[in-house]
Amino acid sequence: MPQHPTIWRDLGDVLARAGSTTDAQAAYARHGDLPPGEPSLMEAARAFGANNPTKAESILQEHLTRFPNDVSALRMLSEAQARMDQPALAEETLRRCLEIAPAFRLARHSLGQLLNGLGRYDEAFEHVQILLAQDPDNKGTQRLLASTHNNRGEYAEAIAIYEKHLAEAPRQPGTWASLGHLLKTVGRTDEAIEAYRKSLQLAPGLGLSYWSLANLKTFRFSAADVAEMERQLSVRGAAEQDRINLHFALGKALEDIGEPERAFVQYEAGAAMQRTLTPYDARTATEAVDNAIATFSQSFFSARESSGFEAPDPIFVVGLPRSGSTLVEQILASHSSVEGTMELPDLASIVRDLGGEVGGRSYLEAIKGMDGAALSALGERYLRTTRVHRKLGRRFFIDKRPNNWSFVGLIQLILPNAKIIDARRNPLSCCVSCFRQHFALGQAFTYDLADLGHYYRDYVRMMAHYDTVLPGRVHRVIHEDLTADPEPHIRALLDHCGLPFEDACLRPHETKRPVMTASSEQVRQPIRAKTDGEWRKFESKLGPLINALGPSLEAWRE
Repeated sequence: MPQHPTIWRDLGDVLARAGSTTDAQAAYARHGDLPPGEPSLMEAARAFGANNPTKAESILQEHLTRFPNDVSALRMLSEAQARMDQPALAEETLRRCLEIAPAFRLARHSLGQLLNGLGRYDEAFEHVQILLAQDPDNKGTQRLLASTHNNRGEYAEAIAIYEKHLAEAPRQPGTWASLGHLLKTVGRTDEAIEAYRKSLQLAPGLGLSYWSLANLKTFRFSAADVAEMERQLSVRGAAEQDRINLHFALGKALEDIGEPERAFVQYEAGAAMQRTLTPYDARTATEAVDNAIATFSQSFFSARESSGFEAPDPIFVVGLPRSGSTLVEQILASHSSVEGTMELPDLASIVRDLGGEVGGRSYLEAIKGMDGAALSALGERYLRTTRVHRKLGRRFFIDKRPNNWSFVGLIQLILPNAKIIDARRNPLSCCVSCFRQHFALGQAFTYDLADLGHYYRDYVRMMAHYDTVLPGRVHRVIHEDLTADPEPHIRALLDHCGLPFEDACLRPHETKRPVMTASSEQVRQPIRAKTDGEWRKFESKLGPLINALGPSLEAWRE
């Protein structure tokens, strides 16, 4: 029975006990390549299908007590750990899997995906190269290579892979959508729209493509599009993510044609569905801010005044999503000494590694015990891991990850000469814009109006603390002021960054560069004044947001 997976696993065990390591590894890899057929593994698969990774993890752990070298079970365990937001354990499990069976392609593919998700793109690329050496024409590996190129900012290479695949096999709606994302990023908007349209011709219920069109912000749906989205939402059995994306896209379409009440119903429906998939507790964020304020006192910074890596290269743009941070990034990236990159995961990766998962130790506790050399090493690590994104050889680069506002204290300790820009927008405008946005990853606080208000309030409170203990360290850019009268605010921004004024910064829409955020098409247009009242058409629905914002509703500029 050469196709029976347990036979290959048992053979691997026999060969391992006999000392035939290479043959054992080959047998285990054959075992992993076959569909898992044992009842316990099939039960774990059903738990995944029911979105219950905790149950799957329990089943798999019990199975592995009996069969510790079952690489199929280990690979599935890593999936459960990743779904339970335990990436370090998932990585450890996959590496154990590959120790047992180095040729187990699915495990290596999973590790490449995990490393991409963790922002460790160079490591992911190494595993992709191993997979390509084993099977250079494998389509799954080619897609992983394209994704890795994309994450590394190598957009032309990623586009070429997708175009080659589609030339060979054009009836791939998901690949057309992926190509659309890349074309949008590099500013080939008309081609991106065409790619999304082709994906919808092949898969009319593909909500991702409808939302991607809506997410261009400058795109307008036709009446036929609206009717088709409504029809697709009535289809029984549609995938949950398709329905969520359709709700958000339909909300945008209805808003554009002047039907805000119907639009808000769609936004609420999409947000409610997404919130069930990504639970969020606002108290956790509030507690984190409380702990950071208690730790990062003026005396704490004074005692570590000479710590950190001295390089001035990074410019951090922080704030909330939809706060105008992409415009600030585009202005700075228009300067000849500054390179725009993307929302980099490297700082969050450092925090995750410091905090660990054993016992839930906070990264703040780790920071307290670090001397100057250790803090400097972290700064040096950040510069090293972000190097892959620096393609132009410019002196400075931008890390525009909004959520890094949580880590301003850490930035001060490990990169004391980095610049920090707080991009801020009116709380009602910002939070309503967030609520209407279906984010690709993270931002779980945006799917409930009260959660949004609490998050904005905590953000303002945290940044006010740094204004007190690190006066002048953070430069604030108010979006409404910037768009109303750009030049003085752009000059002040450049002054804070130690950059001489350049006229190109007044015309950021002319700067040709990849932009991955939801504002990619908006920043390719001239700066123009924004009214502060877009949220007013939803005002009757905003009670939970207004209550949660509390004093920050009036004091947000301070």
